[in-house]
Amino acid sequence: MRFVSRLILCSGLAISLAGCATPPPKDQSNLCSIFREKPDWYEAGLDMQEEWGTPMHVAMAFIKQESSFRHDARPPKDYVLGFIPWGRVSSAYGYAQAQDPAWEDYQKATGNGGSRTDFADSMMFVGWYTSETQQQLGISKWDAYNQYLAYHDGRGGYSRGTYRTKPTLMKISRKVEQQAKDYGWQLKQCRQELEDNRSWWPF
Repeated sequence: MRFVSRLILCSGLAISLAGCATPPPKDQSNLCSIFREKPDWYEAGLDMQEEWGTPMHVAMAFIKQESSFRHDARPPKDYVLGFIPWGRVSSAYGYAQAQDPAWEDYQKATGNGGSRTDFADSMMFVGWYTSETQQQLGISKWDAYNQYLAYHDGRGGYSRGTYRTKPTLMKISRKVEQQAKDYGWQLKQCRQELEDNRSWWPF
C-alpha cells in the first residue's frame, strides 16, 4: 500500500523520477531491517527465489556489494592523461551493476524488458545470472564466494582462473560470502514476522 501511495503521490504532483527514486535502506547490515523498511523488496526476493532458485540472502549480498542498494549506481569515470574525462570504466549500471552485454543477454533469454534501476528486475537478473552459472560451471547457487567471482569476472574469466591474479577481488568475494551468511542467519530470525506481515498486504 505504501508503494502504491508513493506512485500516486509522484504522479499527482508531477514529481521527477529522481524525486520518486527509492533511497537506499537505512541499515544495510541487517536484512531484517532492510525488509521491514522495504517490504516490497522482500516480495521481490521471494519472486526471484521461486523463479531461479537462488537464495534471496545471496542475491541481496551481491547487490549490497555492487551498488550499496543505490538504484542509479555507476562505476567511476575513466580519464585520459589523468584529467580528461573519457566515459566510464565499464557500462555497469543500477542495483546489480549489470553491464550492457549481460543485461541484453538477460532480456533476450527471459523476454523481460525490465530496468536496471528497478529493484525487482535487478534481483531477477542476479537470480538468472547465478542460475546460468550453476548450469554452465556447476557452482552451487548457495556458494556466494565462487558465484561472485564468476559474476565479477564473467563465466569465461572464472573458467580461465583470472581471479587468481586478483587478490583484491578474492578478498571482496570473501566479504560477499560473509555478508550472505550474515543475511541468511538474520533472515531466519525474522522470516515468520515477514510472512505474517504479508497477510496484511492488499497485493
